Amino acid sequence: MDISPDQWILLEWRDWRLNATIVFTWAIMALLVLGSWSITARLSEGETVSRWQVMLEVIVSGIRDQIADVGAHEPARYLPFIGTLFLFIATANLLTIIPGYQPPTGSLSTTAALAVCVLIAVPVFTIAQRGLGAYLRNYIQPTPLMLPFNLIGEFSRTLALAIRLYGNVMSGTIIVGILIAVAPFFFPVMMQLLGLLTGLIQAYIFAVLAMVYIASATRTRQRNEDGGRATSGEKTETEQER
Repeated sequence: MDISPDQWILLEWRDWRLNATIVFTWAIMALLVLGSWSITARLSEGETVSRWQVMLEVIVSGIRDQIADVGAHEPARYLPFIGTLFLFIATANLLTIIPGYQPPTGSLSTTAALAVCVLIAVPVFTIAQRGLGAYLRNYIQPTPLMLPFNLIGEFSRTLALAIRLYGNVMSGTIIVGILIAVAPFFFPVMMQLLGLLTGLIQAYIFAVLAMVYIASATRTRQRNEDGGRATSGEKTETEQER
């Protein structure tokens, strides 16, 4: 049994290898692109809408509401990134009902790539909203001695995101393989259904944690800026009184 789709080599030529992780990842991306294009190409603003449009609106509204619940301002700003993360992970995990399919989220390389996307998104969103100076100053708050610890915190958070998703998906694959050997009929079906639920939960957790990190970073910079403006205002009033 292949624990990871990385071990399933579909094509090999000299030093070049094409494994199941790459194939299934691109297949999922193609499925999402074609699916979103086919649904959005037939959007209707009238009273009669298709079931696909209703499903799309429910998903988009649900993701936007979750972003707002996290405390982020302007949820539409983060919707494309967080929504893409959720839909990719959820689709990758739900397709396990297809025989012969292995979720690319069961590969550490895939989960690490997703975590790196979050690592990059945090400064990108923060700098776009607050500026480069405010972002960099946060690493030396409340004292420059905190710089190495803040940097370690950023990278450890990324590592935790990757390991959490990878461990949950991989453990489900191992359990199903063991149950197939012990009881090849009943238990694998039950575990497959449980795996679908777990896959959705993991997609939700990953997307929420990504949004929490982004919202926390932007709010931290906002508080620092507000505090700096308040301090400057107090100094100005004191000087005027003098």
